[in-house]
Amino acid sequence: MCTVVGYIGRGYSREFVMEGLSRLEYRGYDSAGFSCLHPDDNRLLYVKAEGKLHNLVTKLEDSPIDGFTGIGHTRWSTHGASSVKNAHPQFDCERTISIVHNGIIENHRELKVKLLESGHVFHSDTDTEIIAHLFEALYKTHKTFKGAILDLVGYLQGAYAFITILQDKPDVMLLVRKRSPLCVGIGDGEMYVASDMLAFAGKTNKVLFLPDESFALVHKDMIELYHFDGTPLPMNIQEVELTWDMYEKQGHDHYMLKEIYEQKGAIHDTVDFLSTVHDRVWDDMGVTEQSIAQLDSINLLGCGTSWHAAYIAKFFFETICMIPTRVHLASEFRHMPLFAQKNSFYLALSQSGETADTLEGMRLIKSMALPIIALTNVSSSTMVRESDGFILTQAGREIAVASTKSFSTQLTALYWLAHRIALEKKIITSKKMQQAEKELLVVAEVLENCIENYRMPIMQTYAKEYAQYKNMIFLGRHISYPFALEAALKLKEIAYIFATCYPAGELKHGPLALVDEGMMTFVFSHQDPLVYQKLVSNVQEIKARKGKVTAFAFEDQKQLLDIADVSFIIPHVNPLLGPLAMTGLMQFLFYAIAKELDRPIDKPRNLAKSVTVE
Repeated sequence: MCTVVGYIGRGYSREFVMEGLSRLEYRGYDSAGFSCLHPDDNRLLYVKAEGKLHNLVTKLEDSPIDGFTGIGHTRWSTHGASSVKNAHPQFDCERTISIVHNGIIENHRELKVKLLESGHVFHSDTDTEIIAHLFEALYKTHKTFKGAILDLVGYLQGAYAFITILQDKPDVMLLVRKRSPLCVGIGDGEMYVASDMLAFAGKTNKVLFLPDESFALVHKDMIELYHFDGTPLPMNIQEVELTWDMYEKQGHDHYMLKEIYEQKGAIHDTVDFLSTVHDRVWDDMGVTEQSIAQLDSINLLGCGTSWHAAYIAKFFFETICMIPTRVHLASEFRHMPLFAQKNSFYLALSQSGETADTLEGMRLIKSMALPIIALTNVSSSTMVRESDGFILTQAGREIAVASTKSFSTQLTALYWLAHRIALEKKIITSKKMQQAEKELLVVAEVLENCIENYRMPIMQTYAKEYAQYKNMIFLGRHISYPFALEAALKLKEIAYIFATCYPAGELKHGPLALVDEGMMTFVFSHQDPLVYQKLVSNVQEIKARKGKVTAFAFEDQKQLLDIADVSFIIPHVNPLLGPLAMTGLMQFLFYAIAKELDRPIDKPRNLAKSVTVE
């Protein structure tokens, strides 16, 4: 969630650090700070600000500090409220050590008690400050810099990545990583450091991803890399092609709107990519043809939107390849019993490949020698590096916090994978596999056409109407229920309107008490005749109590269209792809509501794009 950025080299650091923080603003934050070493006498300088990065930029105009070594941070509050004192960087007692940190130090309370007893004075409520004070104490008692670092990482418990600069070591920057992303961009006589390589995209294509439980001493022209036990590690420098200009809004008001409209192309790109890896997909996933042929259970793991995609995919796997499938909420997974299953695999979903809860679930699975596969949009992510294998979507970089094209491309990849497994198990033919790919391309067209069909009435009429509501109910049945969960999440995320979601059949078991003439209910239909008739019955229950109904219905579903107050009509597609067909229109409607309410759509309050803490 927090972002760390650093620079050491021949040039001044502030411009790069501030640009890097700006590029990664989408990750979410509530305060920011910059620290550097004075270019003449190496004095430690810093400026911090509450709120948006612009506030820090304004302060830096009044206090224009800079140096050849500098670090910056945007903070998403975990320990302590959003304030200047809790903003990073944090310092030791003498303010000669400066640190920026992403993650959580789980044993910070115990460490703080011991440090207080030994005379340390704290100035913030953060767990980060504990690192600085502990390092100060250890650095004074050890004969070597490296020895102090080894002791430091031995004390710290949790998942973290931090960058440290020291007043008396101006030629080196310390990087430490444990279960939280950190990478170095290698330039010519300069080094760029960040949580995400997007910070230095276009400046270098040489990247070192710090291995888990490692630390690096970064100089302007060299890097020393060590394991937490002090063993030197090999430098696995990768060449990654990444440019920054491809991520501009390109004329759209918001990144979210741009990404909604990119979904058709992203689905096409994902289908094209998967068709090219058709023959080697099992190698990529780290499984064998034999294991797939014998597969008799599947486990899916995810958080938020990825969990909803996994929940929808449960219907894909159970219907298409007839394999019992369990869906696990990653944030709860480690606290539940884990039963090893023969002839099974775990598939972990994450847009960024850095989601902390999902990563921790993966690590637990891997520790039990169970097969774990990553489904993500980022080939260089931690999840890809730590899994047994992977399957990649082709959404391109997603900047807006609320997921759009990552969701639709996850559904695309999972629908394709279900058919590929069915083909391996000889449940379907190659012709049916090709038909499935064509179905996905057809749905991509439907998704975009639905937006265009309703764009003007949504912007001119419906957005204003729905913006008046404070509470809404969302209903679905069968595969449209997890889609209703995703729809409710989107409304909450970007419009700040309370939404509660239920399987439609549960309405009469309590939630019906919420229904009156002031309550709007969204109903997401299904093309199966039996499921559809049950949904119509639920809508009739709402209307009998004077509730308002908005229906996402399919063509020819006359009963539902007649009874609903507002209807959005979707062309018929394969019933399993109904949620994907509705995706773009749903996202656009809630985007328009949020815009009507003047919400900060790309960066909603309290939220972060990459959830890198549990």
